[in-house]
Amino acid sequence: MMNPLRLLKRLLKRLGLWILIATLGFLTGVVVIYVLWVRSGPPVQLWHTVELEEEFSAERANEIRSFSDYQALETRLFQELDDKVYAKTPIGPGQALNRFSAGSASDPRDRDPNWNHSFELVPEQPVGGVLLLHGMSDGPYSLRAFGLALAAHGYQVLGLRMPGHGTAPAGLLSVTWEDMAAATRLGMAHLRAQLDGKPLHIVGYSTGGALALDYALNALAAAETQSSQDDAAQIPASLVLVSPAIGITPAAAVTPWLIRLSRLPGLEQLAWTTVLPEFDPFNYNSFTANASLQVHRMTRSIAARVQQRAAQGPIEHFPATLVLLSVVDATVSPQAAVDNLLGQLAPGNHALFLYDINRYAVTSPLLVTERAALAEQLLADATLPFELTLIANASPDTRQAVALRKPPFSADPTERKRLAEPWPQDAISLSHIDLPFPIDDPLYGRYPPEQSSKVFLGQLAVRGERGVLKLPAQWLLRLRHNPFYADQEQRVLSWVIDANQQPPNPAASDLTAD
Repeated sequence: MMNPLRLLKRLLKRLGLWILIATLGFLTGVVVIYVLWVRSGPPVQLWHTVELEEEFSAERANEIRSFSDYQALETRLFQELDDKVYAKTPIGPGQALNRFSAGSASDPRDRDPNWNHSFELVPEQPVGGVLLLHGMSDGPYSLRAFGLALAAHGYQVLGLRMPGHGTAPAGLLSVTWEDMAAATRLGMAHLRAQLDGKPLHIVGYSTGGALALDYALNALAAAETQSSQDDAAQIPASLVLVSPAIGITPAAAVTPWLIRLSRLPGLEQLAWTTVLPEFDPFNYNSFTANASLQVHRMTRSIAARVQQRAAQGPIEHFPATLVLLSVVDATVSPQAAVDNLLGQLAPGNHALFLYDINRYAVTSPLLVTERAALAEQLLADATLPFELTLIANASPDTRQAVALRKPPFSADPTERKRLAEPWPQDAISLSHIDLPFPIDDPLYGRYPPEQSSKVFLGQLAVRGERGVLKLPAQWLLRLRHNPFYADQEQRVLSWVIDANQQPPNPAASDLTAD
């Protein structure tokens, strides 16, 4: 008779083998289903596969050393795009909404200016400099309104096109966050050389917010190890972070496997998490696994460095930081902006400008996600070391909006300001993508410009049978302009102006390494 202990061991061994086989089978099934689902989607087009050689990268930083070099390279890049994509894309009525079809309603080259290019706004006597950093998959257009307002107040503004952007979605297949960080350093070096010690600021949107944080952390570290500030990157006087990518979904960690599988013959589509028609002149609708991976890598790097500094106590000497966020954001984590950044900074000149959901539009608990509770949580938290401004309903039974301002370490708002614009009747919340766009934006605004033949992607209300439109319903549901933009712009302007008038960050000799 077999020993019971040996029998138990044999059974456990077999059970473990069965579990392993079942797990591998399940994972294989998931991969097969995902591959079939991806391959059933729209086929990739020329603009998804083209290779553009005249693009900036971190490896070319020794060759491209100035903003004028960058612009010259960019000119060659867009000529290459014309030759390799526009010249080979059909034209005509069937291509009316294809941004890569010459003369279409979405052709960005027919807009003046073409906001896919880097741009610079230079007042006669600049009081400071501002670098605008857009997000992953979009372009300089996303921060155009902020740039124009800042230039009108005397700031030299540089709207930098990030590598891989503004041309063809294929650029997202190979761009790295190191490439974008190198471009950021080049842009800041240009402003520093032009402005001779005047305060510099960075406005970063989404991934651009992460790039701003990366630059600021590196500038602080450089200042701590240099005997003279002249030999280090200039620490920004302030940061304005719009829907910043500080924390994103952990699912991005699986993207390396998709990238590896996409290299196999017949599985090229796996390199794309989304393939859609390209009708937006200033933003890619298609998105790659590599783009998700690069944002994931960058946010992990930043979080690790912030955590390392915060281990010694609240982070001192950090640039005055204003974060603009919607309490619900399907792309980045609002909670991460609090936990991984603002909550780690020494009390002082830091603030969160937060948009609540439209409580008047909430007629059922089924319409609200648990993330909407963040606003109430922060409003009641008396331990926050930063200022909080909450844009919310004056009461749940009205669309009238108010700004509630709460100082650091306070449980109650000390200021209540009525806003000029109420919540729109058809909006339940803001989104990741709408914060930097005003109501009258000619592309994403509430109403299309008069007598314009160009594509308008703002307030679209389309109803009908499913399957008729080429666009997914989720694309149509997202609000694309900010009804409270005017108040937000005033907050940003006052933030930058106040920081511009403050004494500069301590010299490197006054900083002590952590």
